[in-house]
Amino acid sequence: MHEGPLAASFRDPSGFVFNHEGVLYRQVNQVYAGHYAELVGTGLCSRLQEAGLLIRHEEVDPPVAPDAAHHLTLRPDPVAFVSFPYEWCFGQLREAALLTLRIQREALAAGMTLKDASAYNVQFRGGEPVFIDTLSFERREEGAPWVAYGQFCRHFLAPLVLMSLSDVRLGRLLALHVDGVPLDLASALLPRRAWLRPALFAHLWLHARYQRRHASDADPEVARRRSLSRKQLENLVASLEGAVRRLEWDPQGTEWADYYDGDSYGDEGFAAKRDRVAAHLDAIAPETVWDLGANTGVFSRIAAERCDRVVSFDVDPACVERNFRQAREEGDKQILPLLLDLTNPSPGIGWANRERPPIFERGRPDAILALALIHHLAISNNVPLTRVSRFLADATDHLVIEFVPKADPKVKVLLASRADVFPDYTQEGFEAAFAPDWEVLDAAALSGSERTLYRMRRRR
Repeated sequence: MHEGPLAASFRDPSGFVFNHEGVLYRQVNQVYAGHYAELVGTGLCSRLQEAGLLIRHEEVDPPVAPDAAHHLTLRPDPVAFVSFPYEWCFGQLREAALLTLRIQREALAAGMTLKDASAYNVQFRGGEPVFIDTLSFERREEGAPWVAYGQFCRHFLAPLVLMSLSDVRLGRLLALHVDGVPLDLASALLPRRAWLRPALFAHLWLHARYQRRHASDADPEVARRRSLSRKQLENLVASLEGAVRRLEWDPQGTEWADYYDGDSYGDEGFAAKRDRVAAHLDAIAPETVWDLGANTGVFSRIAAERCDRVVSFDVDPACVERNFRQAREEGDKQILPLLLDLTNPSPGIGWANRERPPIFERGRPDAILALALIHHLAISNNVPLTRVSRFLADATDHLVIEFVPKADPKVKVLLASRADVFPDYTQEGFEAAFAPDWEVLDAAALSGSERTLYRMRRRR
């Protein structure tokens, strides 16, 4: 973790987040002193924190000499793994949207409002979304509109509607548009049936049309006519909340969500694999695990029984959605399901490509699970085994990995529609490719299949 202000914390004059000796702090600037006093004095801050909606913090002495703008220093509770909206499944983005609206409703009741409604103000911790930007609250001026309304629609409503009614993969537009999906773009991409819903027609289509017409409007009389009472603002929040709640997406029918159906081994073999993976994790005793190619999280749950945190990655939105829903239904607070294409992982984006850091710079797990994955990387995506080995060695010290040979039914499917140009894709070739980076501690054939499960330790 780099010392000093975080690369993502520079846009708000109210303050910034910084790191000192591995601890995160938030500086509150003098310009925000009045709003912060009201946030605390009204009891809004404590109510939101007690309800688990807002990140907890404590006021502390500044760890370094404060600058002239300094008012207070806060030390917020840490978030174990930082994720971004374009890595969330539909259900996660929907829950983050509802959290933001609930907080705005609570703020209005306390005479305050959210000046920001960015999806980046939300993180997932213990399986639940939590609002992390303590400085997003400000005193509401009577008659003032909700200044964050457009941002909410761009960051939450537009991508959710696109994911629900057009194609779930359109959530990735959030990685291209750092301040949310433009409303005119969302309107152009949505099917006509979207406009049969009055709330969507108003908040997206009419909203986009209004923005085009008044983009350069600075007339104070026009601004006065836009004023809203508290009751009107509450109605606006209720309308947005209803629109979000009515959006649904059914994670069915994708290739990988049904991956385990007709798998390469029967129930007995699959149970043996589960036991073997559990034994390897017991031997490693990790605190954090990343499950790469986790599918719906079967093995992530085995890891979660043995460690503090599991980040459960998969490329398939349906798999991640099912994983997320199961975690919430079971109250599993250790698993964080995320969307990740290993062949094109989340890069650094935003200002100077550092505002939102690459996914593999946000943490280093004690162990990685790479089960039923190697054939997808090496055969489906033509990634040489040596590069896979180096990539994994850069990411962790301990590895549980499954080699899936060409004789396996899943690999036969991959090779059925293309030429076999992979002469080195053999068990011997796999072991030779991994040997420079990894020491094999255990290797055993998985019963009921031709697969082999390895436990490896990175060479120093």
